[in-house]
Amino acid sequence: MVQVLPRIGRRQALLGSVASLVVLGLLAWLLWPDEQPPSGTITLSTGAAGGVYQQYGQEMKTAIAQDMPRLTIELKSSNGSQTNVSRVATGESDFAIAAADAVQTYVGEDKPGAGKLRGLTRLYDDYVQVVVPVTSPIQSIADLRGKRVAVGPEGSGVRLIAGRVLAAEGLDIDKDIQSRPDTIRTSPDALRDGRIDAFIWSGGLPTRGLSDLADTGYEFRFIPLGSELVAKLHGEDDSFVHYRASVMPADAYPTILRGSTVPTITVANLLITRADMDPRLTEWLTRMVIKNRDRIGKDVHAAQLVDLRTAIYTDPLLLQKGAKRYYRSVKP
Repeated sequence: MVQVLPRIGRRQALLGSVASLVVLGLLAWLLWPDEQPPSGTITLSTGAAGGVYQQYGQEMKTAIAQDMPRLTIELKSSNGSQTNVSRVATGESDFAIAAADAVQTYVGEDKPGAGKLRGLTRLYDDYVQVVVPVTSPIQSIADLRGKRVAVGPEGSGVRLIAGRVLAAEGLDIDKDIQSRPDTIRTSPDALRDGRIDAFIWSGGLPTRGLSDLADTGYEFRFIPLGSELVAKLHGEDDSFVHYRASVMPADAYPTILRGSTVPTITVANLLITRADMDPRLTEWLTRMVIKNRDRIGKDVHAAQLVDLRTAIYTDPLLLQKGAKRYYRSVKP
């Protein structure tokens, strides 16, 4: 039986629908401006194949194609954070993803273009992951002495943090271990084939290279990095303050961790650019990253942690003018 609303009920329902549409319209206006999106071509420096930076860059490219169809984004692979910071600072790339420690190091050393660097948004945290075969006798960083260890190539954020973690435990990356420049694309196979004894990786959770290794049935484990290691790192200089004690959750690699967690170190990742970049473009890009968090997060799980409340904290960089404009527009 069809129920007919009384006239007053129909009127209230109509008013309620109109009110809802007005609210949705206001929210849409806050989230997306009533203007033509930017056009042209930009470059984004990402990372190595199999790493989260590259995945994130691909998802950004897809989101831009949908939200800003006249804007072309060219992705440039790289060795990682240190290379990315340098590229943006010197104008070789327009935007990049980089870890805060690498940014701080570049700025602290006053390298070319350091004063031009600006932040758009804080993205997600990298987790330091020290990986060994499940049967390995290695139980700590100190046990890596004399071992074949992949620490990432020159210019990578992995190599930067690997050298610092090793040094905190009294090991020189160039003298006390057999350093290998493998990336996250090559390290898993090298470990499985016995060509290295361990590898150090710093990336979002889960990292595809490690998930793929777990899917092969190969068994590995993670070396714990306790809070005392963070305390040692903080005792160095300003570029070490971005390291925080954290815990790798059990669901990051379920078949490997099997319900257990692992103490480790995290460092924030930033989306960076230069002060002279077009503010309208950076405003749109900042909005796009926040707006597409869930869409990007379907394939890049680390992206699910992008949060408007924390995105504004791009320390050690000041916010770029356009990014600042966006955050002000959505401030309650």
